[in-house]
Amino acid sequence: MRASRLVALVLLLQNRGRMTARQLAEELEVSVRTVYRDVEALAAAGVPLYGDAGHAGGYRLVGGYRTRLTGLTVDEAQAAFLAALPGAAAELGLGEALATAQLKLRAALPAELREHAGRIQERFLLDAPGWYGEADRTPHLAAVAAAVWERRAVVLQYRRWRAPEEIERRVEPYGLVLKAGRWYLVATGPSGVRTYRVDQIVGLRELAEEFAVPAGFDLGTYWTGYLADFRARLHTGEALVRLTPEGARRLGVAPGGDGRTEARVPIESIDHAHGEFLRLGADVEVLEPAELRDRIAATVRTLAARYPG
Repeated sequence: MRASRLVALVLLLQNRGRMTARQLAEELEVSVRTVYRDVEALAAAGVPLYGDAGHAGGYRLVGGYRTRLTGLTVDEAQAAFLAALPGAAAELGLGEALATAQLKLRAALPAELREHAGRIQERFLLDAPGWYGEADRTPHLAAVAAAVWERRAVVLQYRRWRAPEEIERRVEPYGLVLKAGRWYLVATGPSGVRTYRVDQIVGLRELAEEFAVPAGFDLGTYWTGYLADFRARLHTGEALVRLTPEGARRLGVAPGGDGRTEARVPIESIDHAHGEFLRLGADVEVLEPAELRDRIAATVRTLAARYPG
């Protein structure tokens, strides 16, 4: 742990130039006294550190010294691929490894590229989850990720929406996908390759059995096909609607020339369409199917009775 911190201290000075003991302590999440001890240890080991006294002082590397300690550990190399998603790296237990990997990568870059990388981090941030809804609790994510990495089979206790609601299943975990702030496990089991929500895993037991992913399997290709199939299953029917210009805009339908537009739009189900069309208020009139039109009319009557004017 201390060796890793000493390397991080040298890389911080190499990347940023002069830094005070307090700044180093904040970056390394240690006390100022620990920074003093670390600086003494580095100096004793022959690292050319120089300390400037006074209010504007601090530590710096002498004479343009650059360390060769820029090799990445396994954890750091994994974390580097999640550099755009620091929250995801932290969930997988790679937050500290990501910070160290970024330091090493910056130290290995020429000065002009280091400056460019710094500007990108200052100006752009990717925050994958949506606005509404709390983040999923994924207590078994780290164990799932370990099984994926080590290619070991696991037994899942999994909660699903249909009966029986809780099942136990042996699966071979092929990969993890982070989609809109939610983690999904792609694994093969008794029914072939399936997708499982990690937040619905209520128990996990790792087995000693190792497995090999079939030669033709590609996680990205599978996920693309899974999404296409999911969208196709969503829209199993259609509705005929009459839209105002605003309604057409909100549904992404090309408006007609007379101010009202009739369009056939795909719907997932009567229940789902009922809620979605009510959100459009007076900007939509459902013409077909009759069951959906009647459901919306009944809801409007209930609302009118509840809010008499």
